[in-house]
Amino acid sequence: MHDMSSAVFQVPWSDYRPDLLDALGRTVSYTVVSFVGAVVLGLAVALLRLSRAWPARAVAAVYTEVFKNVPLLAIIFLTYFGLASAGIRLDVFTAGCLSLVVFYAAYLSEIFRSAISGVHAGQTEAGEALGLGRVGIFGHIILPQALRQALPGTNTMLVDLLKSTSLLVTVSAAELMSEGRLITSATFRALEVYLVISAVYFALCYPLSQLLLLLERKVRAGVPLSPWRRRRVRAARALLAGDAGRDVRVKEAA
Repeated sequence: MHDMSSAVFQVPWSDYRPDLLDALGRTVSYTVVSFVGAVVLGLAVALLRLSRAWPARAVAAVYTEVFKNVPLLAIIFLTYFGLASAGIRLDVFTAGCLSLVVFYAAYLSEIFRSAISGVHAGQTEAGEALGLGRVGIFGHIILPQALRQALPGTNTMLVDLLKSTSLLVTVSAAELMSEGRLITSATFRALEVYLVISAVYFALCYPLSQLLLLLERKVRAGVPLSPWRRRRVRAARALLAGDAGRDVRVKEAA
């Protein structure tokens, strides 16, 4: 057993620790920037799909279908190498994030569109009865409910995006997989190196997926997530408790 472990673990990992930590930071940066961009673009495309103007719906539908049916690897090559051949040169980070944004925005737009469409039409009518405009109805009534419905699919896309940053190895993006390739070239220990890189991805993705699952459960249970909403809920409960106490005292006095 000892001979087998010594035969497998021979890479001097302490020598590569700074580079691996830097690669880890780049992987997280790609994930955060790309996910935020994909959410914003995906929501915009979803709203275009729900627009009353058919040209807007047509443009959004074409975008969605194109990027849902083109491999991410092809998009990365087009963004980094293709645009460069046309005179538009992007640095690796920009090209990598742009590729991930346009790819995942197509999927997120479908998730958001379905969630927004799933909000009952009566909610809009109630907002109109309260005198809210279209923006107010969407921001205060439709969007909060749609986000709850979209959360499971959105969380899945986040974890998938994190794993997909490994494809940026094809443009030497200096993320985890790129660093693994460099270590393999220097040590010729491909099995050990890629086992360790895979373990790092697992250490990133599994806790993230569990945290997102916990978030889904809290949202499904109606737990307020923001401090502002928690304060409002506590204040409402205290007010209800005070009213209930007064009613009891009135009945006792009567």
